[in-house]
Amino acid sequence: MIDSHVRDGAGPDGEATSATVAEIGGLAISIAGREIVSRVDLAIAASESVGLVGESGSGKSVTCRSLIGMLGFIGASITSGQVRIAGRDMTSASQRQWRQLRGTTVSLVPQASLAGLDPLIRVGAQLSEVIRRFDSRADTAARSLELLDQVQMRRPGEVLRAYPHELSGGMRQRAMIALAIAGRPKLLIADEATTALDATVQRSVLQLLTRLRAELGMALLLVSHDLGVVRTATDRVAVMYAGTVVEQAASTRIFNRPRHPYTAGLTAADPALVPPGQRLRSLLGDPPQPGAWAAGCRFAPRCGYRQEVCDESLPPLIVAADGDAVACVRAAEISL
Repeated sequence: MIDSHVRDGAGPDGEATSATVAEIGGLAISIAGREIVSRVDLAIAASESVGLVGESGSGKSVTCRSLIGMLGFIGASITSGQVRIAGRDMTSASQRQWRQLRGTTVSLVPQASLAGLDPLIRVGAQLSEVIRRFDSRADTAARSLELLDQVQMRRPGEVLRAYPHELSGGMRQRAMIALAIAGRPKLLIADEATTALDATVQRSVLQLLTRLRAELGMALLLVSHDLGVVRTATDRVAVMYAGTVVEQAASTRIFNRPRHPYTAGLTAADPALVPPGQRLRSLLGDPPQPGAWAAGCRFAPRCGYRQEVCDESLPPLIVAADGDAVACVRAAEISL
């Protein structure tokens, strides 16, 4: 299924156009013969900001890896479906083909900034190496300072001479963002980029990503456990549970009027989304282990709206008249 939000960007033969910078259709991913992501549909339009949320183990990071050709590094592979980047079918692309797109078309800001930077090389040298990869004739010193200025890094000259361990967590994350935007990508994937940062630093990094998206005209895929962060920084949200997308909708709607019981459960348990004084409600039970799924709806064992039909088959993601999508057989009759 092609997401209706960007469906108008497809040509008459179904080929993606420039309106869609990244698209996943019917994607399934396996590790060691065990399927950990299945039947995932997601499309990101140029300059759009999309949030990807769900509990740990829901398949968010693996889905992100499929969009930047890094599944092989964790022993995973695509078993069915399609991945398209800027109109190119990259489903079976080689690493050489992916290297042509990484950094310039799609780039990644990983969760662990200290692990993402080489601890033995100064930040300036790492920036210079990346800059030369995209433009061998560039003035790397001037461009490095320009990039650090773009990410609002304080004392950029000192940062260029520093080793990663000499920087704070927030400064390292800004350095990672500078590396990620050096090639002026069309899509920036921020995979839990604000995790492990304190609230003030988290807010400033989020504001930075939002500003860079507008300034550079790039699309943003923001992966986070923090629903409040996602609500304020994205245009649209996709909710994943047990390796599949269960709901997609505009950010202005999905947390106010969720149509899937899982989305409703996440919303009711998040302090950022529950009015002051209202009791938080936790989700009962635990999510299944990746790949250890029953045949029916994967959320059924934790769902208060469960019926016999829910145990028969995995419900498809159905696009509603308003363009939102939900995978629940009772979505139309339940007021969540």
